[in-house]
Amino acid sequence: MLLEAIARNNFVVVGRAGIDFFTDAGVRAEDAERLGVGLGGSAANIGAGICKLGGKAALVTRVSDDSVGSYCIGQLKHYGVDTEHVTPVGGEYRNSLAFYESVVEGHRNVIYRNGAADFQMDEHDVARVDYGKYGALITAGTVFAAEPSRTATFKAFDLAKAANLPLIFDVDYRPYSWPSAEVAADVLSRAAALCDMIVGNDEEFGFMAGDYDKGLEKARELVRTTAELVIYKMGEAGAITITRDGEFRTGIYPVEALKPNGAGDSFMSGLMTSIADGIELKEAILRGSACASIVVAKPGCAPAMPNKAELEAFLASHPGPTQEHRTF
Repeated sequence: MLLEAIARNNFVVVGRAGIDFFTDAGVRAEDAERLGVGLGGSAANIGAGICKLGGKAALVTRVSDDSVGSYCIGQLKHYGVDTEHVTPVGGEYRNSLAFYESVVEGHRNVIYRNGAADFQMDEHDVARVDYGKYGALITAGTVFAAEPSRTATFKAFDLAKAANLPLIFDVDYRPYSWPSAEVAADVLSRAAALCDMIVGNDEEFGFMAGDYDKGLEKARELVRTTAELVIYKMGEAGAITITRDGEFRTGIYPVEALKPNGAGDSFMSGLMTSIADGIELKEAILRGSACASIVVAKPGCAPAMPNKAELEAFLASHPGPTQEHRTF
């Protein structure tokens, strides 16, 4: 059911859109004389990446009722993301803002999330969505970090399941968004247990398990009990994909990175659209990894995500992924 649903290549994405400010390649914050600007926020990035690769995506969120919110809506439309369910909110609520350096060593990324507009998404917002129009629901963990967004997203899960949509979850644990690590571990674990597909890195699975060394077993347990597919990412060591039919490991496409931002969002976009294009799962995961490599080698997040031609050109010119190890 999961892969067949993804094959519809039409996704409803629940989560935040933000504005990113970033330095030029290799420039530290204190030396910057100008900044680039682009769309950011995990959910918005995933939606933009899907659309740039030929899929369809609609975003469900709240943005601030000001020029920054207008910018985010304008950029979503620019990339082809459906904004019907992007609702402005007034008062003192503000869009999230990120300021990061296009450098790897000593990389700094400052996120402004006080009074975040996206956390004001409520049950009425998600209830207005016609889930039957889509193939699958995608969300990332930050959406669960505060109320009313947390309750609204669990409500969206219920409504999507009632419409026979699989749930796809990027754990995306950001400590600064949560009131405590204990709350985060509980809520993210509850969310993961409801989902058909979970993507996270080794630290995130270890966090949910309560012990880094138990993270891989946590990923395996999810497939044994509730999920159809779990992808356990390990940075430069590649990823372990766990299905009900077994496990396999994939490598990465080494590049000279400028920054770490956007890699996970681009991976998700590339994976979803590659599956939808009928590509076998292992190759689809490698194409997702290629998308991640493309993004970390350029400034910005949504602006750096590849379209199909850019992805194919990268794959044609790159020597290939690192070799996966057979024992794990």
